[in-house]
Amino acid sequence: MGDHRGPPRCRLPTVPPPTTYDDAVRVSTRGDYACRALLSLALRGDPACPTSVRDIAERTALPQPYLEQILLALKGAGIVRSKRGVGGGYVLARDPADIVLSDILSAVDGPITLGDFGEPHADGACDHEGQCVLLAIWQVAGETMRSHLDGYTLASIVEMARGSSPWPTSAD
Repeated sequence: MGDHRGPPRCRLPTVPPPTTYDDAVRVSTRGDYACRALLSLALRGDPACPTSVRDIAERTALPQPYLEQILLALKGAGIVRSKRGVGGGYVLARDPADIVLSDILSAVDGPITLGDFGEPHADGACDHEGQCVLLAIWQVAGETMRSHLDGYTLASIVEMARGSSPWPTSAD
């Protein structure tokens, strides 16, 4: 005697609802910490007086061991200089007006992209079910993000932090 219930039903997996990020761009913790550390150095305003990693960590509430790694990457990118010994620490290697957010993020995270998906084929020549259109969209979005971050110098962020310039709005 066989079972006569009919063909088995396909059950669709339960998919959780998409997470919303309130239109926020994700910046890595490393990138955020690098920006905070450099802002702290820029707000201090004395390029001749190095600031110790400990002082930067205390002022920014960042973990000192991780901050040391970040500052080494920023030094390698020529954004900060270090002085060893008593009274040593870090100073900005360039004028804050010459340091843009995209430089900082690229120094600690690598190039600003929305992924490493390869190059899209041109104008409909895609042989991967149209996925090349998505590659082109990701590429444009990454360029837009990089261009937006290029519009903020460390000097302009210092002015905003001090209240002498308006904060950015979503229309900026």
